[in-house]
Amino acid sequence: MINYIIRRTLLAIPLLFGITVVSFIIMQLAPGDPTALMIDPMIKKEDLEAYKEMYGLNDPIYVQYFTWLGNMLQGNFGESLIRQGTSVSELIFARLPNTLLLMVVSTIIAFLISIPLGILSATKQNKLSDYVITIISFLGVATPNFWFGLVLIMVFSVHLGWFPTGGVETLGSSFSILDRIHHLILPAFVLATADMAGLTRYTRSNMIEVLRQDYIRTARAKGFKQNKVIYKHGLKNALIPVITIFGLMLPSFIGGSVVVEKIFTWPGIGLLFFDAAFQRDYPVLMAITVIGSALVVLGNLIADILYAVFDPRIEY
Repeated sequence: MINYIIRRTLLAIPLLFGITVVSFIIMQLAPGDPTALMIDPMIKKEDLEAYKEMYGLNDPIYVQYFTWLGNMLQGNFGESLIRQGTSVSELIFARLPNTLLLMVVSTIIAFLISIPLGILSATKQNKLSDYVITIISFLGVATPNFWFGLVLIMVFSVHLGWFPTGGVETLGSSFSILDRIHHLILPAFVLATADMAGLTRYTRSNMIEVLRQDYIRTARAKGFKQNKVIYKHGLKNALIPVITIFGLMLPSFIGGSVVVEKIFTWPGIGLLFFDAAFQRDYPVLMAITVIGSALVVLGNLIADILYAVFDPRIEY
């Protein structure tokens, strides 16, 4: 197992390098100029060129990339082009706790709802409850996060007034856990929706497969109660593939949080990435891209490790 982890980690290095090259080139070739948003349009041309020279924006793309890469390998992601004097690391670490909170809560919601629904759907196969859960799951997969989030804001925030329309806390109020939870409910539920739908379908299909195994028939033949057969003998094996999906869900939260955080103005990494993309803030974009790419590699590695931990038949 240790050798496998080391090999996968070493193979990830050229992969991450290739991702940074492609991402940097695409960002540089995209239309737009960060100086248009951070410089007075009436500035003299000489002063503008001096500013670009100071930040290396006049250098060829490959020079800019290797300068960035050298700094990144030393743990320095540079300074934001828009928020002058503020380091990228400072911006990310300031937003990271909010994104982690949103990710953890949405993951818990997804598992707590999807697994019982998947078990119910499998045990009631081809019955009304199974059809209802299946339809809801397909709707969850097909419904875009941004549309679902806007609908929830319209219904529960605008019309009913039960939840705030956005933000992480009530402006002007002192810190309160209940206030944070009040702001967290809607964005966490929206972020969890797509994962709930997929996890429900995975749980259902795996549970149906497990319930057809010989040891389940043997347990039933011995006179065990249905709940004991399902939850003690069947659930553990049915959840092995589902648990490994957790590792693959890890990078998806960064991508999904971009939309959700923007809709609910949740001050996390996703919202920071969204704003940086429109402002052409290259250092911030590259830093978050590297983090997201590393999460993809880490997520796949965690999935493989979890599969071996929960299924002794797997050897590396």
